[in-house]
Amino acid sequence: MARARGPAKRARRSTKPAPGADQSPATGPGGLPLPSPKAGTNLVIADIVLRAAGGLLRDRLERGLLTASYDKDKADRLVGGRSMVSSVALWSASHLARRSPLGLAVVAGGLAAKVIYDRGKRLEAQRRTRKPARPSTDSES
Repeated sequence: MARARGPAKRARRSTKPAPGADQSPATGPGGLPLPSPKAGTNLVIADIVLRAAGGLLRDRLERGLLTASYDKDKADRLVGGRSMVSSVALWSASHLARRSPLGLAVVAGGLAAKVIYDRGKRLEAQRRTRKPARPSTDSES
């Protein structure tokens, strides 16, 4: 680190306190005090809180949607029993959809294709379970 030369360095120094040094701690919206005077620390804290709250909300929502079709125990197993591969696939799909309009279109198209495939499989299973109409053995000629 190079040293500044004599008078130029001294001329820049001031005896006045830094702006905001004598003020109370930083406050957020509504005048509430922030946890830290450093903005970066507050951002990290907010990020952790939002991610944790979002995860809890997502788990509750998934369980609520699944309990409409399954009993509570099965819904808990489906939500809590995800493999690491499944979790990474879901994360990457959401990340892709969030990053660009093209990514959103790809993910939405894939989801639409999956829904159409599932409905087709259900209809095919229903057709197989129906009993075919038997031809009548007596003829009326």
